[in-house]
Amino acid sequence: MNIAFLTPEYPHSKTGSSGGIGTSIKNLAIGLLAKGVSVRILVYGQKEDNTFNDDGIFIQQIKNVKLKGLSWFLTRKKIERIINQLYSRKEIDLVEAADWTGISSFIKPKSCPLIIRLNGSDTYFCHLDNRQVKWINKFHEKRALQNADGLLSVSQFTADMTNVIFGLKKEFTIIPNPIDNNLFQGNSVNHNKQKTILYFGSLIRKKGLLELPLIFNKVIENHPDTKLILIGKDVPDIISGNSSTLQMMQELFSDTAKQNVEYLGSVPYIEIKEKIQQATVCVFPSFAEAFPVSWLEAMAMEKPIVASDIGWAKEMIDNSSNGFLVHPTNHKFFAERINDFLEDEVLCTKLGHAARNKVEEYFDIHVIATENIEFYKKIISQKNI
Repeated sequence: MNIAFLTPEYPHSKTGSSGGIGTSIKNLAIGLLAKGVSVRILVYGQKEDNTFNDDGIFIQQIKNVKLKGLSWFLTRKKIERIINQLYSRKEIDLVEAADWTGISSFIKPKSCPLIIRLNGSDTYFCHLDNRQVKWINKFHEKRALQNADGLLSVSQFTADMTNVIFGLKKEFTIIPNPIDNNLFQGNSVNHNKQKTILYFGSLIRKKGLLELPLIFNKVIENHPDTKLILIGKDVPDIISGNSSTLQMMQELFSDTAKQNVEYLGSVPYIEIKEKIQQATVCVFPSFAEAFPVSWLEAMAMEKPIVASDIGWAKEMIDNSSNGFLVHPTNHKFFAERINDFLEDEVLCTKLGHAARNKVEEYFDIHVIATENIEFYKKIISQKNI
């Protein structure tokens, strides 16, 4: 079986910066390769047309067509031609596209099945973040969903919300994002004397970063020596227009708390494991996710987690069994849950082990790869009838 992924991002130095979509695709690609499936990544929005091999994963970079007013259409038609050529040469059997900005809108391969996986569209995130979505993005995202040969979603919450906001009644097969448990191993015991709280991910409003200072202010009241470590890209705030979310956060920290905050910026992906291992507790007070890989990484490393209790979270973490779930605006209770971990190593170990066990059973790369293969086979056979 030969599967292609159409994506705006992929985690490699040659393809530029990448976020959760790219990471989840690479994780799945590794799992598919291990089961004998050939994988090609079609990365659009690139500086040049090029191909290269990434440890057995074939990467095809696609440069967008530049023509004022028609770039979006001509780029889609270029991708369509590439898909048709690859399919006619039997180099691919199916294409999976990301839902972000609806790239597969106006892409209609002649025979090749084209499916979409929800990782959270622009319309979805704008809805959760109470922001106005660009009408053109919503148009393309809805059209792409309506034309797809099959639909996947990384969480039931994302599937249900997508149907609501687009006014659709589509059936989605739910297959979570995977993680390679062999790459993320550790234990929940923090051997450092310094108590540390770790957040890693983009510094952006939708991930609750403007709530985190208010939470940490309350933690510091009981644990004045605890440090808050922030890792990730500082993102401009689209609502206020401020060029730095970090700057906005600084204004919310108390004078005491501010002294205990350390921002490390963007850390190379290979170093993230070390930073997770060194933390006492990981926090994710997000308002808008689909099925975040960062949470899986912390869980796989047996880290105690305090995270948002919104929608998707309940499909990942069982509250009080393998982590704590609290609404991001409930600063006092969120801080209390963090304090529970800071004060109880036995609790850290217990919930950390349970988190690892859940990831191994439900989200391991080999388990998820098998589920995807079965779905691909079904779509391919339906298309060929």
